[in-house]
Amino acid sequence: MLVVPIRSAELVGAARLARGARGFGPAVDAAALARALAARVEGEVRFDAASRALYAQDASNYRRTPLGVVVPASNDDVVATIAVCRALGAPVVSRGGGTALAGQTVNEAVVIDFSKRLDRILEIDPAAKLARVELGVVCDDLVRAARPFGLTWGPKPATHSRCCFGGMLANNCGGMHAQINGTAVNNVEALDVLLYDGTRMHLGWTTDRELDRDVAAGGPRGAVLERLRGLRDRYAERIRAGYPKLPRRVSGYNLDQLLPGDDGRYNLARVVVGSEGTLVTMLEATLRLIDEPPALGVVVLGYPDVYEAADAVPPLVELRPARSKGWTQRSTASSKRRAASTPGTSSS
Repeated sequence: MLVVPIRSAELVGAARLARGARGFGPAVDAAALARALAARVEGEVRFDAASRALYAQDASNYRRTPLGVVVPASNDDVVATIAVCRALGAPVVSRGGGTALAGQTVNEAVVIDFSKRLDRILEIDPAAKLARVELGVVCDDLVRAARPFGLTWGPKPATHSRCCFGGMLANNCGGMHAQINGTAVNNVEALDVLLYDGTRMHLGWTTDRELDRDVAAGGPRGAVLERLRGLRDRYAERIRAGYPKLPRRVSGYNLDQLLPGDDGRYNLARVVVGSEGTLVTMLEATLRLIDEPPALGVVVLGYPDVYEAADAVPPLVELRPARSKGWTQRSTASSKRRAASTPGTSSS
């Protein structure tokens, strides 16, 4: 495992998410925060006990009661929410379908619920095989909308009927199709994002020459890109040497996406995919669509035990199956046979 010793503020600072002089702390005046949000936000501002209890849990075992909940009616509402929270020193957390299994969508913060009203499919371009969506769009809704064009979204998490794109991009989802279609990071073309300091940015494909031009332009965006460039240049060789070449690597920051490919391009949107909201708040996503298979077939293979089934996986992967699912019923005979061939084990 590669461990890049990045100072805690280095990557977060590159995204201008430093908490600032005020910092986050327990001294947030919830009543003042609720009033300020209500004055700026067109959507719902919910600081009542019932709403806070409702949003205190997700699909995980964690429970953290939020300061309050904002259900934005537009991206302008998201911008206003971040601005108020920044001014009053309140942390924020984005939430979609609430399907997180490790507590990623609960916190003692202002929860921004994208799933209720920011759920529009903005565009499907069949020729370019692209879709633009708001972050509250549910996975299956885009799949259904793209089907008449013979297209689909590649990754398919187990919660595809209710998970939203904000969450899927935040955790770099893969699902049962990841082995052939890749994870979310392989299927994102661009992102419109908001930083905690209020900076809005469009992230997508770029080259070193274009990045240098954007840095030279200055301003908040140029400052962010300059920090990213410095981070990449400082650790590029370690990233090249140590990042594991795995088809389903979804842990940690995608620093390898800062490295130019053979064509000299790299995608800054893919850097923030999988960052679980720690770097930016996503506002809009441009996604890559793929051809939907005209037909699917099912092959059922049986093995004496789970060990022989595992041994058969490598040659089966070479056939590029669209998905795989395993189920075994270990017989007493096969269990004893395997145990007898393994030193230090016994079966009963």
